Amino acid sequence: MKQSRKDDKHCEKRSKDLKGISRYIPNQHGAWAMLILPFLFGLAASQGQFIHIPLFVCWFFIYLFSFPLLQWIKTGNSERYRKPVVVYGVILFPFLVSLVWFKPALVWYGALLLVFFMANMYYAKIKKERALLNDITAIILFCSFIYPVAHIGEGGSWKISTELFLLLVSYFIGTAIYVKTVIRERKNKRYYYASVIYHLIIVLFAAWVKLPFCVPFLILWLRAIWLPKFELKVKHVGMAEIGFSLMLYISALFLYF
Repeated sequence: MKQSRKDDKHCEKRSKDLKGISRYIPNQHGAWAMLILPFLFGLAASQGQFIHIPLFVCWFFIYLFSFPLLQWIKTGNSERYRKPVVVYGVILFPFLVSLVWFKPALVWYGALLLVFFMANMYYAKIKKERALLNDITAIILFCSFIYPVAHIGEGGSWKISTELFLLLVSYFIGTAIYVKTVIRERKNKRYYYASVIYHLIIVLFAAWVKLPFCVPFLILWLRAIWLPKFELKVKHVGMAEIGFSLMLYISALFLYF
């Protein structure tokens, strides 16, 4: 009996700890790929320099800062989310100041981010942050990071950066639609056919941008056709997307650099 009570207290404590951590750690698993891939693509398209390290650290904490802030706006629960907003804000501030000090032009990129982030704030406020248009806005915001990464070292090509930006945006929008067909819109035939048609279109687009690039997008098209037919768990979908993201990155390295 005593052991049972101890186990209950342990489970209760562990549950509280997890809830506390969840204030700080974003639960949108797909966003991690959107956080990292644009940086890797931009880095590959430029001459890597030391400043890329604080740039990525700043980008990382901007994302961590935005998560509790959007949750605060969505729920109105200041008691739960004020501390992580303050903690991440304090960590982020010196990185922002130092980067703008060395590269003042980054202020203009920051202004662009703020415009797109205001759209995310609006969807959080009306509690429709899972709307497809909000996903697309966030995707464009994340993928735009290719540009400062590629050009902060003054070695990037605008043409290559733009092609990679468009391919990444196409990939992540397709992924957002596809994920809905295997989770929230699993029984929605219209979503399924929209996903299949969209992926076929981006196969053609990728071929137009750079012909061999249609190969990884052809695989993504087959994914959109085949995988929704299975009862996939969220964990399995996420693990598969890690592999698809890696495939896209390796393809970009092979075809561009």
